[in-house]
Parts: sequence; structure tokens; C-alpha cells
Amino acid sequence: LVSPESSVSVSAHNAVVGLAKAPGSTGHWDKFSFGLDPSALQERLFVSEENVDGFLDTVLCPSSCSQSALENQPLIEVLDVTEDRIQIRVE
Repeated sequence: LVSPESSVSVSAHNAVVGLAKAPGSTGHWDKFSFGLDPSALQERLFVSEENVDGFLDTVLCPSSCSQSALENQPLIEVLDVTEDRIQIRVE
């Protein structure tokens, strides 16, 4: 993380933490952890095609699924993620 570019904004009903990657760091962040105490952090995933696919694999087809069930799973693609919306296409 880069400290000067990171920011915190707090209002009566909301808090926003803006994080900036260090110049040598590349790629998307997969997940983040948050909480009041380091011993009780909660983990959340960022919305990405890989995370959506992994979540749906777990929910739609647990480890006991057959090969034919795996082949019949829908194709899910994350098209766009903005502050206001998430656009996902399912085939």
C-alpha cells in the first residue's frame, strides 16, 4: 500500500477507505479483511469473474457433483463493476 494516496472519509452514516497499491504491485486484489480487532477479522471477496465463478462452483455444485453436472453449469461473466452497479452475463 502507498500511504499518501490512501484516504479515509467518514460521514454520519458511511465510511470509505481508499487504498492505493505500491508502484511495484500488479494485478487485481482478490479479497480484503476488516474488523475492529486483528484477532476477529472478517474476509470479503472483491467482485471479479474468478471470484464469482468460485462462489458459484461452491454453491451450485459441491465437491460431490458428477462430470455431466459440471459440463451443464451456466457460463457467468462479470462485464462491468462500478460504484453504482455490477453487470453480469449468464449463458
